[in-house]
Amino acid sequence: MKILKTKFKDLYIIKQKNNSDRRGNLRETYDIRFLKKNFIFEYCTTSKKGVLRGFHFQSKFQQSKYVNVLKGKILDVVVDLRKNSKTFGKSFKIILSKENAIGLYIPRGFAHAYYSYEKENVIYYKLDNFYKPAFENGIIYNDEKLSIKWPTKNIKVSKKDKNLKSFNFFCKSIKYL
Repeated sequence: MKILKTKFKDLYIIKQKNNSDRRGNLRETYDIRFLKKNFIFEYCTTSKKGVLRGFHFQSKFQQSKYVNVLKGKILDVVVDLRKNSKTFGKSFKIILSKENAIGLYIPRGFAHAYYSYEKENVIYYKLDNFYKPAFENGIIYNDEKLSIKWPTKNIKVSKKDKNLKSFNFFCKSIKYL
């Protein structure tokens, strides 16, 4: 396992050890000796091809996330919403897949989204805080100010995610995380 720094403070790419042979593979996804985080909650999602989820965050009871793809391939995108951050309002994109065995550690203060490339995508999360629906919030995925280039315009988005507010609305109402 190897931790790679990004240009965003505390946002890490984790190159995982992937052992493959004719039977299949064994991948080491987490080792506390390398990524010393106190995860208390886990969940797994599945998404079909063309599905986009996000940008999500919790305004209170914020969560750090460690994201892994167990099956399929996603474009994982985060936006820095942290107060006084040099990268506030900037985005970071990376491909996570079963094949590349890369995980992404996302610290508190980021909005998170992903686009699913394959027929079935299985995404596994470790989090350092519990999900609190009352504090769930988000920013619309196609916000002009963020200028995220998604792989296609033919995206499947939930009704809830289509109704998320703009980055400017976030800056005026919540201001930062």
